[in-house]
Amino acid sequence: MQQTENCVTPIPMKKVRAVLIGAGDRGTIYAKLGKESCPEFELVGVADPDPVRRNYIRDLFELPESACYERWETLLGQPKMADAAIIATQDRMHYEPAMKAISLGYHLLLEKPAAPTAEECLQIAEAAQARGVEVVVCHVLRFTPFFRLLKQIVDEGRIGKIVNIVHVEEVGNVHQSHSFVRGNWRNSKTSAPMILAKSCHDIDILQWLLGEKCTRVQSFGSLSYFRRENMPEGAPEYCYQGCPAGDTCPYNSQIVYQKRRMFTTTATRKHTPTEEDIRKAITETDYGRCVFQSDNNVVDHQVVNLEYEDGATVSFTMSAFNKGGRKIRIMGTKGEINAEMSWDHVDLFDFLTRTTTQIKIADAIRDETINGGHGGGDRGIIRTFCAYLTGNYHGNTITDIGTSVENHLTAFAAEEARLNGNTVAMKKFAEELRASFAETGKRQK
Repeated sequence: MQQTENCVTPIPMKKVRAVLIGAGDRGTIYAKLGKESCPEFELVGVADPDPVRRNYIRDLFELPESACYERWETLLGQPKMADAAIIATQDRMHYEPAMKAISLGYHLLLEKPAAPTAEECLQIAEAAQARGVEVVVCHVLRFTPFFRLLKQIVDEGRIGKIVNIVHVEEVGNVHQSHSFVRGNWRNSKTSAPMILAKSCHDIDILQWLLGEKCTRVQSFGSLSYFRRENMPEGAPEYCYQGCPAGDTCPYNSQIVYQKRRMFTTTATRKHTPTEEDIRKAITETDYGRCVFQSDNNVVDHQVVNLEYEDGATVSFTMSAFNKGGRKIRIMGTKGEINAEMSWDHVDLFDFLTRTTTQIKIADAIRDETINGGHGGGDRGIIRTFCAYLTGNYHGNTITDIGTSVENHLTAFAAEEARLNGNTVAMKKFAEELRASFAETGKRQK
């Protein structure tokens, strides 16, 4: 079975000039992949308050100093200098640069989530649609060979009509401790709820596979383990201070960052961290804190039940307590799909023949971590974005900001259901949000 993504038609090359706002891990990855994978990609400006990261981009793209800015406000205060802006700031810093860039006529490659509140998501969508610019949210799972193959099998009707899906996002215990206990996404007050910050990828991919809107949502989950009451007796605030459980704790920062060298670029804010950089990170920043003594409040496990327009149901589980990875079973009226992103194939069971066929994943990238480019999704989205803006794209993976925001609203509804213990009807939920948004807009005028 041939797997295709029709995003290339050889025509005279048109350049895609872009500026980068936020030169952290995600922004740097998109910029580097653009340089490596897209001959039409040209980065012409960067804004980041960190001089090390800003200068890394400057040197990589041989930018003049005049094209490098400490603040996004200064960059976007210039006359429009590019076709597109890549916005990869922290979650709560997406909205303002996005709105300003849209007003100037920039197309956007916007890191997920689009914004940490439903109102801001709706405003971004409305502004983009009014201005006539494209906003592509970085739901990179759509652009992996793995999920593109699943979408192709479903669309070809090989398992009939989807009746239900069981989807599991295994965050990974160390990834959870790094990003959601010690890291930037640990507290919903400064980032976003876990279901949005981490799992809006999955909510989006489920809707894309089904091709239908979500109608009802319920959810359960909590922060059960990474809490002070589970702290080893006598544990200090920082691991390096001599924890009595240091040799047996899988979250010991000295083991995670110094010995195993995991997530060191994020922890140190350096692209090529030295031993001294790592030492400072685990002695002077939150990345060295005991995981049971942080100010984290996001869940470490959550289940979400979803119902879609034509009656299909989905059970989605997100959990920290595993190695890490994604698994999915798609059950239809003619057969079922069983697959994991770490596999190089998909299992398709046919009800009529009672046989299981292994379908190879073309160009499979089995490493779905950041190091593996999220299973090829990072490279896929930047290539598709460039092809889209040059008129060379004819696939079905890219989505408009309206659909992205609808899927964000499903995540917001799941969080409301988790907190309040109720079932949320999506139509009413969305209508009330939009009515509130409209009323706020009237008052501001």
